[in-house]
Amino acid sequence: MKENTMFESIKHIDENGKEYWLARELQTILDYTEWRKFEGIINKAIVACRNSNNLSSDNFVSTDKIVNVNDHFANIGKIVNTGVATKTITDYKLSRYACYLIAQEGDSRKKVIALAKTYFAIQTRKQELLERDYNSLTENEKRFYQRSLTKKHNRSLNETARDVGVKNFDKFHNAGYKGLYNGETADDIAKRKKLRYREDILDNMSSVELVDNLFRIVQTDERLKYEKELGEKKANRIHYDIGKNVREAIIKSGGTVPKKLETPNKSLKELEKDNKSML
Repeated sequence: MKENTMFESIKHIDENGKEYWLARELQTILDYTEWRKFEGIINKAIVACRNSNNLSSDNFVSTDKIVNVNDHFANIGKIVNTGVATKTITDYKLSRYACYLIAQEGDSRKKVIALAKTYFAIQTRKQELLERDYNSLTENEKRFYQRSLTKKHNRSLNETARDVGVKNFDKFHNAGYKGLYNGETADDIAKRKKLRYREDILDNMSSVELVDNLFRIVQTDERLKYEKELGEKKANRIHYDIGKNVREAIIKSGGTVPKKLETPNKSLKELEKDNKSML
């Protein structure tokens, strides 16, 4: 397995759209059989993270703000079934930067550690540059960027849904929209936005609304990949539930639900035509 596939395969996305890795899963990938030894590596990485506040601008994190260790190494508990009873074991929710630091502290004799060092170093730097560049974009540029991501992940979701038995894709996608938009289908959303017949609703969303939908899409894709022999009915239900969970998370965080976000004055296709006419 290539390193990018190896480490991406255990990546998760949280309710805020941020990526993370679980230490117990990373332990297996990095070929550590004993949790005690691997947690020792984690503790060394935590110290390195804390010390990074005093390092130069060569760090993989910005130096214009204090690094909060808990943002990178969140100690979480996990309930496991031992066969006789259940017990809570220690686990960590790790950022990409945390994984990089763990790789730095790992056994350099292991080939997989060398792969991890390279992968997380490069990807952490890319993520930092991406966030910096993204913040400098205009709203319409952010829309184009997020629309590109939704197209990419929708293709992946369609492939995954097909693998678990989905045949009616309109019904499947509407299940997700209903959950996220409190009962609205794609047609309902289009009517509310006053779009023309068969005009793409995603092309008529703000960057924030696109991010909400991207999170729904990615989470559904990830969930379906871990299920087996689902069938169409259960896949639709999962898509609905995840859409609903995203909407509830937005409400709890004090955000604006997608249904109440304003529709941009121009669709992305109209903006593309405007740009071409100016060339």
